[in-house]
Amino acid sequence: MSNFELNDKKIQILEVAEKLFSEKGFEGTSIRDISKHAKINIAMVSYYFGSKERLLEALILYKTSDLKLQLENLLQENLEPVEKVNKLIEIYVNRICLNKGIYRVLHFELNAKKREKSMIAFTELKKGNLKSLESIITQGQEKGVFRKDIIIPLITPTIIGTFFHFHMNRSFFEELLDLKTEEMFNNYIKTSLTKHIQQTIKALLVYEN
Repeated sequence: MSNFELNDKKIQILEVAEKLFSEKGFEGTSIRDISKHAKINIAMVSYYFGSKERLLEALILYKTSDLKLQLENLLQENLEPVEKVNKLIEIYVNRICLNKGIYRVLHFELNAKKREKSMIAFTELKKGNLKSLESIITQGQEKGVFRKDIIIPLITPTIIGTFFHFHMNRSFFEELLDLKTEEMFNNYIKTSLTKHIQQTIKALLVYEN
């Protein structure tokens, strides 16, 4: 990673931190909890990361650096604008599925003002991802496929918000849609929910016939 070197011990701490942040929330997890579960001296955790906020920042970089690369690669692909956006949505949904815990902490638990300084890494990452999204939308606008009046910064919350509403009301949707197993629930996300989000975003982007 460009900003910091990761050794096995650091990765072990980050993996444990992600699990605890997911289960107990950011506020409900202490450095002591993390060191105990990672079976690493508390002083060593502090030495590696300094504070809980810095640890979260390192976790964000560790978990999302390859997303930036995926979006940059997508920009270069020779696809039609709608296909490119559909692929972007697939990348986002897969990314959230892999890192549900950390996304939930980042999007629902952290007060942006309260943690503004410690969340610089996350803010920079979001800005970078937004630039990639803007480039994809601009390509579509230049080809006359996408509308000119799109509010681009609201596209990402539409994708993420739809995913999390579905996920946070899991038991309701499992019963409603007869999704009896973990595999059925996850397959539904990858197929039907992803397709629904793609249709929703397409409706926002494309001129009405």
